[in-house]
Amino acid sequence: MPLTQDQANKLKKAAATGSILLALTLCILKGFGVFYTGSLAVLSSMVDSLSDIFASLITFIAVKISVKPASYQYRYGYGKAEALSALFQAAFIAGSGVFILYDAFMRLQNPVSLQQTDFGLAIMIISLILTLILVAFQHYVAKLTNSQAIIADSLHYSVDIMTNLSIIISLVVIHFWQLTWIDTLMAAAISIYLIYNAYTLALEASGLLLDRELGEEIRQSIYSIVSKHPLSPKIHDLRTRDLGGIYMFEFHLELDGKLDLYTAHRYTDEVENLIRQTYPEAQIIIHQDPSGISEERLDNKLKS
Repeated sequence: MPLTQDQANKLKKAAATGSILLALTLCILKGFGVFYTGSLAVLSSMVDSLSDIFASLITFIAVKISVKPASYQYRYGYGKAEALSALFQAAFIAGSGVFILYDAFMRLQNPVSLQQTDFGLAIMIISLILTLILVAFQHYVAKLTNSQAIIADSLHYSVDIMTNLSIIISLVVIHFWQLTWIDTLMAAAISIYLIYNAYTLALEASGLLLDRELGEEIRQSIYSIVSKHPLSPKIHDLRTRDLGGIYMFEFHLELDGKLDLYTAHRYTDEVENLIRQTYPEAQIIIHQDPSGISEERLDNKLKS
């Protein structure tokens, strides 16, 4: 059963708050790890956690803004605030990656021996377990709410899982075989991975802000839903977009031109109600067209 908007908003706020608390906890833990081990890989992970604090705060603010009801000036609502927050997060992640990459290059020129790797291992294992718990909850929330901000935040911590695992492996190698260059290599790999993820995150957020069409599966579902109406009317010029967790559908509905306005309106309401059975929170705009009318269509323009 789909969530109500109020339930979805509460879940998003809980996920955003949890990510802030975790980011603060991990940053403190990894700070101890850097102090006791001198590991650049652990430092890179700590810098990432610092960026997560900033990113999670942005997410929290974005979620608070995005759940506000539509206003006179913003009649489509504030859902795209989440996409803006994702762009900020992408920039911060990319900056963190560049910083770590530079530090790795400098460390190659001036190698540093690591101390108390066993303490560092304990810190990173605890960090890994806590991050796994948060990511599992974020995935649950994102699946139910389709929140761009929570998806972006979850991506951060999914990367953290990979980095924590890689750092644990590097610390094990250093502990038993004293191959300190592994630490620098791992930090460089993490930074490149962070930059790549920042790019994909920015691409996704930009698509939402530029009103990219929803997936073909959703588009086809609209055609299928409309065809279930007893009249089986045709539609054309379907346009779809994501307003930030809420879908918007616009299309022309082809009806018998001899119908009176009241009957045409009733049929249109019936089609809209059919769509709302699958997409209860959707915003729907339907324009009625007499069936068979000759006119310039968006569908034809886009195909030419």
